[in-house]
Amino acid sequence: MIDPRWAAARRVLAVRLDNLGDVLVTTPAIHAIRESLPQATITLLASPVGAQAGRLNPDIEAVIEYEAPWMDPWCRLPQDSARELRMVETVRAGRFDAAVIFTSFRQSPLPAAYLCYLADVPLRLAASIDGPGSLLTTRHRHPERMMHEVERGLDLVGAVGLTTRQRHLVLAVPDAARAATRGALRAAAVPDDHWLVVLHPGCSMPARTYPAPLYAAAIELLVARLGATVVLTGTAAERELVAAIRAQLTPAARAHTHDFAGAGDFARFCALVEAADVVVTNNTGPMHVAAAVQTPVVALFALTNPPEQWGPWLVPHRQLYQEVPCRLCYARICPHDHACLRGVTPTMVAAAVADLLAEVDARPGGRRQRTRVLAEAGR
Repeated sequence: MIDPRWAAARRVLAVRLDNLGDVLVTTPAIHAIRESLPQATITLLASPVGAQAGRLNPDIEAVIEYEAPWMDPWCRLPQDSARELRMVETVRAGRFDAAVIFTSFRQSPLPAAYLCYLADVPLRLAASIDGPGSLLTTRHRHPERMMHEVERGLDLVGAVGLTTRQRHLVLAVPDAARAATRGALRAAAVPDDHWLVVLHPGCSMPARTYPAPLYAAAIELLVARLGATVVLTGTAAERELVAAIRAQLTPAARAHTHDFAGAGDFARFCALVEAADVVVTNNTGPMHVAAAVQTPVVALFALTNPPEQWGPWLVPHRQLYQEVPCRLCYARICPHDHACLRGVTPTMVAAAVADLLAEVDARPGGRRQRTRVLAEAGR
């Protein structure tokens, strides 16, 4: 049963202030708000990068961008109290009836709760192990067991009776982005009769990034053993990384590898991921984009975070990592030369891609119902 105070809410603020993937794993919980409060409007308060996912979410009417100083991992934001006071006024101007503050298990919701308190949002829900005082009107405590971040979000909104049976990530790719992506693939002479592998080698956290030379070696195997066409993607800031990987390829592999780094906006990137047969990437936002558009994904998963908590959600996938004594270090920069990732060989990556393609293609209505023999490919 929905808490009567929340049943009356008509303007709801969903707060998720970290990264793109974090917003995406919160989308089932946001959908629970939409489904349980169909008369309400939902606004997302998110970081600039997370806001991109909010704008492609049909459950969300509006997005407010905010770079919160307590979510600044590299401590790059200059102190500017006026900036924070302006955000208080922006939230106050929204006249929100309620705010749900989503955080990961290592983050405190209390700074965001204080922002909403100062902005006169009357209902404030979050999970907190610290005493919140009056900052929260509903303080939730998650069960003391490992939970995927999707489950944590659903458990949080469930504390006030907001539920849904739809548990997939929510992201709607615009038709215009699909058309533009089809045109870009045609312009690059990407063949329709080869497996299309999107490989995204970058990550905002260096400790979670599979080494570039190993990515290059994996591409060689994907082209040689699977006959795949590989599209390298990245942000504009990752163009140098993508170009360096492509430069390491043999001419034969380079001929089947295309550089799409910095090409198009986020919607077009999502359309490209949707068009792929499989995505290969780190534990980063594009991994969750793949899950949201139901494209199989091979996640090269650094053990900085629990794979059970952050892995691809409800999509065919393989998580590859090497167990190491420093497991769950939560480091931003690896002091051990990426041991948990270097133990994943390019041969293992190619085998995982082959296994996924065979698994998905064998199902009725497989992605493209191809007949390519994959039994030994990539092994």
